[in-house]
Amino acid sequence: MAEVLAVVGASYLQLPLVRKAREMGLRTICFAWSDGAVCRDEVDAFYPISIVDKEEILAVCRKEKIAGITSIASDVAVPTIAYVADEMGLVGNSVESAARSTNKYLMRKSFRNAGVPCPAFVAVDGKDDLSVIVESMKFPLIVKPTDRSGSMGVTKVNATDALEKAVRQAIADSFCKKAIVEECITDMHEISVEGISWEGEYYCLQMTDKVTTGAPHYVELGHHQPARLLSETKRHVVDIVRRAVDALDIKYGASHAEFMIKHDGQVFMTEIGARMGGDFIGSDLVCLSTGYDFVRGVIDVALGRFAPPVLEDKGCSGVWFYTRHTPEVLAMILDKTVSSEVVKRELQSNETPILTRSADRSGYFIYKSNRRVEMPVRSDNE
Repeated sequence: MAEVLAVVGASYLQLPLVRKAREMGLRTICFAWSDGAVCRDEVDAFYPISIVDKEEILAVCRKEKIAGITSIASDVAVPTIAYVADEMGLVGNSVESAARSTNKYLMRKSFRNAGVPCPAFVAVDGKDDLSVIVESMKFPLIVKPTDRSGSMGVTKVNATDALEKAVRQAIADSFCKKAIVEECITDMHEISVEGISWEGEYYCLQMTDKVTTGAPHYVELGHHQPARLLSETKRHVVDIVRRAVDALDIKYGASHAEFMIKHDGQVFMTEIGARMGGDFIGSDLVCLSTGYDFVRGVIDVALGRFAPPVLEDKGCSGVWFYTRHTPEVLAMILDKTVSSEVVKRELQSNETPILTRSADRSGYFIYKSNRRVEMPVRSDNE
């Protein structure tokens, strides 16, 4: 009888996980609301249950006698996965680790205690005296919900009069109705670090350069592997990630760490998720650039088996998103003769709205090449 893998979440980001599990001969069950559940028709059993309903999901998992539970692109799913794994004696991170890795304030406190370099920060809940924050921190500031991803609710503010509005928006977007205010690191570029852990041993898989809209919302326009960093900087970054993973007690599965690196070499960690990087970073780009089947690795961890990653230099991989900032991406999506380097493409909408979150993007293409594929990025004023 096939082992049963429970997948928490059913958006298009989970499709690589479901399909890989099926390829591995596993029986898959999936939890999510029906709306937008594109995995529904590809799993063996679909349960229309909210991914935060831990007890109901646990009851189904007991009935189905699952061998493992996981997700590859959802912070919201992490506490549920930890809870079910703990209750059933399956491989997974602790409930306490899940709380720290999905709440930016608890995460930053853990970083500070472990000596992990990160921007100055403070948590707010709408009842705080913002004038005190202004006195203790330097503008510009970044305001974000403590428990969301995908650039939702993220705003850069340059003056006191804009801070209250940004805090209200971040709190409104937050599940727990709290926000974090942090000092903005300027003169920098952003990267992420993709890794996997087994029994507390961390393995760095790849580093990713990010392209964003910049202020005020920092929506991601593209990702490229490998990141263009000096070897010394890479070693320093990996050392910081190891400390951060230990601080959050992420002992099993994927992790996605986000950094800001100043041009003078200073390194700051902003956050780390106990999951793969979204935007196809973990599901597609890592395998394209290293040859390592990251999705299979995550499944193996959930099922209680693991082999250390074998990484190869496969060249460059990346993804560009179609937005009003990147109109030339449309031709790469529509014309399949434009480039043989494109391995996947999709047009999701003909509209290109003003970007305030990742969900506002209108399509994408993924490439594999011996060089980085560059695209022009336009400002809002162009």
